[in-house]
Amino acid sequence: MLREIIGRFEDTIIVEEPVSKELEVTKYLVKYRDRPVLFRNVDGWSLAGNIWSTRERIAGYLGTEKEKLLHFIASAMENPEPCRTVESAPFMANSTADFSLRELPVPKYYPRDGGQYFTSSMVIARDEEGFVNMSFHRMMVIDDKRAAIRLVPRHLYAMWKEKAEMGEELDVRIVVGNPIHLLLAGATSVAYGTSELEIASAMSRMAFGKPLDVFDLGGIPVPVETEFVFEAKILPELTDEGPFVDITGTYDHVRKQPVVVFERMHHVDEPVFHALLPGGYEHYMLMGLPKEPQIYASVKRVVPRVHGVRLTEGGAMWLHAVVSITKQHDGDGKNAILAAFAGHPSLKHVVVVDGDINIYDDREVEWAIATRFQADRDLVIIPNARGSSLDPSAEKSLTAKWGIDATKPLERKEDFERAEV
Repeated sequence: MLREIIGRFEDTIIVEEPVSKELEVTKYLVKYRDRPVLFRNVDGWSLAGNIWSTRERIAGYLGTEKEKLLHFIASAMENPEPCRTVESAPFMANSTADFSLRELPVPKYYPRDGGQYFTSSMVIARDEEGFVNMSFHRMMVIDDKRAAIRLVPRHLYAMWKEKAEMGEELDVRIVVGNPIHLLLAGATSVAYGTSELEIASAMSRMAFGKPLDVFDLGGIPVPVETEFVFEAKILPELTDEGPFVDITGTYDHVRKQPVVVFERMHHVDEPVFHALLPGGYEHYMLMGLPKEPQIYASVKRVVPRVHGVRLTEGGAMWLHAVVSITKQHDGDGKNAILAAFAGHPSLKHVVVVDGDINIYDDREVEWAIATRFQADRDLVIIPNARGSSLDPSAEKSLTAKWGIDATKPLERKEDFERAEV
């Protein structure tokens, strides 16, 4: 499946010569940041990265436009669709318990990394009531069958903690090598009880006219489109995880995290392992795009006409945003700033502009700041606010948030219009 998808992209870089998973994969992914790279031989396996590193490529595959991606994702989040269970899956063609994580094409990306890292892996788990959760989790290889899994205090963490407090293991399936609708769904933040698999199914319906097909693997549904599937258990025991480079391109610190044991591996014929470069453009897209609908919805509650939201690449698509609105009242720009921070609490800096500004063009955004903003009148600063733990400049996740209202004053709009031919 992944090989076929990559084959559609004319700008793919194909690397025929053998490449080491120890730091060498990173050199290619950094050199070609916005182009897919397919490695033919990484320890005898095929590996790909930067597949979904641009908005245009993601939108094109899903049959939409980059400006409409926000609404595409929002619609799927608001209207999840049941998956369709099928009797077979391509990944069941090859199944074994005789494998070593160290021998798989799991890269070590940067010199100070704690080890080889699964970075595109998503974990699927089912709770006692039948709710199925799917979410992204990095995993650092410890030995042939064990890894340390990073669990932030959200849904999978809650499921694991309930088992761990009783001294029990949590049965999970780990999937690697997935199409974009699955990856975007796995990165969404929704209420407990809404399955990310059903969000992916809604995306599949919108993009391809059919629901998501899943295969029941030991009582847990697994998307049939995935390349690798691991049957695994997350243990009650903890171990050191890290260092690891996160989305800002800086090192996250070492923590005590749960141990996951890989018991069985399944994969398609001629599989492609997905290597997600930490701090790369693909990392930005997968973390940032699902947050834009949240910011949009929050701003729309206070300003009726919101044209678009963009988390910027310069802010790692996590810390900086641009929001486009049409003001009905003076003060709407500042209300939009505050609403954007509420919609994405990790946000540190936001610029609000008028609808005539192309939010995907950094020069136009800067022009709006240059010609429509005065710091003593239009700057909003919120000191000591809860921010992102990924921001190395924050003190215990406390940060100063600031917003720029670069919108035209309503009573003098004509003074701020750009000349046109």
